[in-house]
Amino acid sequence: MVTGPDSLYVTLLILLHSLTSESVKFQVLGPTEPIVAVAGDDIILPCYLKPNISFEDMRVDWLNLDSDFKDERVYRYDNGRIVYDNQIRSYRGRTSLFTEELGRGNTSLKLTRVQGSDEGRYKCFVKSKDDYDDVTIQVLVTAIGSKLVVSLEGRKDGEMGLLCESEGWHPEPDLVWLDSKGVSLSAGPPKVQRDYEGFYTVKQHVIVQETDTNLFTCRVSQSRINEEVETEVHIPSE
Repeated sequence: MVTGPDSLYVTLLILLHSLTSESVKFQVLGPTEPIVAVAGDDIILPCYLKPNISFEDMRVDWLNLDSDFKDERVYRYDNGRIVYDNQIRSYRGRTSLFTEELGRGNTSLKLTRVQGSDEGRYKCFVKSKDDYDDVTIQVLVTAIGSKLVVSLEGRKDGEMGLLCESEGWHPEPDLVWLDSKGVSLSAGPPKVQRDYEGFYTVKQHVIVQETDTNLFTCRVSQSRINEEVETEVHIPSE
């Protein structure tokens, strides 16, 4: 049995080892509510370690769980350096950490110039030598499209072809044609296209009978973001 100063020394070593082992355990925390971002803005995806231990010798991965590129990442910081290998191309030059805050356990991601394709579920994954944890954050992107453009595509035998178009929406919008009384015109489903940044262009062609007023309305709406734009067009009689 060890007694005296040697016993005290052994006890201190055991206590120090216990405290050191305990200090590497952590939780990764983030918001529980979705982050709503307006296209073109910069946003921060909050992610923190609890307790606020230094993160500098750990690895953090930011992943987009809804991305088509399952083997690539949004961002990686590993043992003091940024790793650009296998980064999703659309995030290059738009992502960063607050490196001056890493020593206080802040692993939040800054995402600049938000675009439609950024919408999705993001995972903040932190790993040390002895522990790991993660949190998932939902990002919603909103964008109101351009002014509606209406054009006359021809007229014959009392009928007219009209085209309405708007671009730059997110999420995908709806488009309807209305007559002068606000009644929906039969035109079939609109044509929708999505560009490489994830924004939607919607267009619809309709054939209408000429009326006494020749007044028609094109309306584009997006219910999730509660936005609606419309334009009324008057086609002079021949």
